Amino acid sequence: MAIVYIVGTYDTKGEEIAYAAERVREAGGQPLIVDVSTAVPASAGVDVTAAEVASCHPGGAGRVLGLKDRGEAVSAMADALTAYLSARTDIGAVLGLGGSGNTALVTRAMRELPVGTPKIMVSTVASGNVAPYVGPTDLTMMYSVVDIAGLNAISRRVVGNAAHAAVGMANHTVPRARTDRPGLAMTMFGVTTECVAQVRTELEQDYEVFCFHATGAGGQSMEKLVDSSLVAGVIDVTTTEIADLLVGGVFAATDDRLGAIIRKRTPYVGSVGACDMVNFGAKDKVPERFADRLLHVHNAQVTLMRTTPEENHQIGRFIVERLNRMEGPVRFLLPLQGVSAIDRQGQPFHDPQADQALFQAIRDGWKPAPDRQLCELDAHINSQEFAAALVRHFRDIT
Repeated sequence: MAIVYIVGTYDTKGEEIAYAAERVREAGGQPLIVDVSTAVPASAGVDVTAAEVASCHPGGAGRVLGLKDRGEAVSAMADALTAYLSARTDIGAVLGLGGSGNTALVTRAMRELPVGTPKIMVSTVASGNVAPYVGPTDLTMMYSVVDIAGLNAISRRVVGNAAHAAVGMANHTVPRARTDRPGLAMTMFGVTTECVAQVRTELEQDYEVFCFHATGAGGQSMEKLVDSSLVAGVIDVTTTEIADLLVGGVFAATDDRLGAIIRKRTPYVGSVGACDMVNFGAKDKVPERFADRLLHVHNAQVTLMRTTPEENHQIGRFIVERLNRMEGPVRFLLPLQGVSAIDRQGQPFHDPQADQALFQAIRDGWKPAPDRQLCELDAHINSQEFAAALVRHFRDIT
């Protein structure tokens, strides 16, 4: 039987957690109750005590239990649970139950588990914006409908359904596809689609290609696959999320953009696709401080703002600092004739001075290494020449 880890604050949700364990057992799974209480840790009824979990905190259990500030205690327990679950090798599924505090705690740990490990969170906040809880991973949120504050006709059905779903996922793992092709992650945007399509056509016979739309979550999901060791290489054509991060757009990366490549030393071919733009919502939603900037309405819901030379210099410095920390094979390509479909002669974002600031910041910060190369092409990012160069360099390092 696969082990279903049932995680929650047993001091306040003990009845519901025990019921979930009962349903897991009757459905053919093996429940393991993990207590993450920070106020009154349970001494009975659980399989893994809060003290055991807390001891996994890098600073020891004393950094978790006994804290007067509840917020600090919950945050510390989240770190401890992350360390605890990440070290387990017998997880069939993880099932969390709770309100806003426990949802933040448990999902923090769930997000660190590999893609493909079943994760279900029954939560009172699952009908709202769940992006902060789900992040870039395959985490299932189930709305509890009623508060998780005692068992009743509704909570029994919801918690029971979640328990049965966890057992189903744990006991019936999805078989690997019958393919010998390794995974290849690629990033794209509407304005770099032409480039990505050409590269994909050339490589899809040898690689299973996973494309990620550069909307903030897309880049995070791509790097989650890297951290999960699910891809053999990355062609990061479109690093535009870094522009949104630094300037304040709505499709922003996190500060950890490119971090997975650094950690895993994954073969990496990258470029500066769509770094000529910052993304906002409808035109009337663009922040007032940008009212005098060059704007381009991409569609009714997306407005693009042209980056300035100063912003491009900052973007270039961010990128090159991370490239210099990569110890795996790296090829980074600069398309000197434009970085997006609307950054070319006759198009609204054509600005050679701004592009040059981006390129020069990368050149100035570049630290050569035996298997790290900066390549410049007198070509547009969507040209056949540039796509062919991406393919050639990727084949060279894989």
